Amino acid sequence: MTFVSLSNLKKKVFIQAQRIVPQQQLSRVVGKVAASENPIVKNIVIQAFKAQYGIDMSIAEQSDALKFKSFNEFFTRSLKEGVRQIDQNESSIVSPADGAISQIGHIDEGDIFQAKGQSFSVDKLIGDPQLAAPFKNGEFATVYLSPKDYHRVHMPFAGTLTETLYIPGELFSVNQTTAENIPGLFARNERMVCLFDTEIGRMAVVLVGAMIVAGIETVATGKVKPTGRLELNHHQLDLEKGDELGRFYLGSTAVVLFEPNKINWDVQFKANSTVVMGEALGHTI
Repeated sequence: MTFVSLSNLKKKVFIQAQRIVPQQQLSRVVGKVAASENPIVKNIVIQAFKAQYGIDMSIAEQSDALKFKSFNEFFTRSLKEGVRQIDQNESSIVSPADGAISQIGHIDEGDIFQAKGQSFSVDKLIGDPQLAAPFKNGEFATVYLSPKDYHRVHMPFAGTLTETLYIPGELFSVNQTTAENIPGLFARNERMVCLFDTEIGRMAVVLVGAMIVAGIETVATGKVKPTGRLELNHHQLDLEKGDELGRFYLGSTAVVLFEPNKINWDVQFKANSTVVMGEALGHTI
């Protein structure tokens, strides 16, 4: 069997396994372990995770990983003051998180490019056609947070949070292999949609859940409790560019949306570009 066919077989097995496993139950079990404050349990899990992913604790506010009360506290750790600088140009749109660009570009007649041969509709991503309408033919950026990354999500541009919409869904992995093989991945997984009024129009930041993600939290809602039903809440919360918006308890993806003819992405950013929170990804027109 050739290397290529072996690679394809592994991908097929990986995808099929995600379809078979009880995603919600697995995530709940992982969530209980991640929240445990038992010193033996949390220290074993933290040390194993550090070794597996090569976590850089030198940039963390608390550099001793074993001083965290739980794996969740370790995973959502804050960074040292000044480690991440928010681009100060008034026109800049900044990365909401540390990670890598999954895709970035134009929303074509309501469709958002996911990966080769795959796309999804902005209506399905937002979960409400009326709320999604401003973003058709707009701009999007999808940022993937790997396990080793800093897992807080920040504001890409100043705005007023007006609505949050929790959308129940599946919990597929959100890595590149899954993105290339699961149709409409980001519009199928559980997610929290955050909608804003800004000086350039509507903006959305969508926090997408994933396999074994033990939770999503926002500054407006607190930690999300999965209910199995849509939950729309109204808010009036002003947030500046770079302010913390939310966090993932285990890694996932943030999708940023803007209205048409409001921003331009900088040309150097493309799929797989590494980014850090606060780095300018584009500018207002």
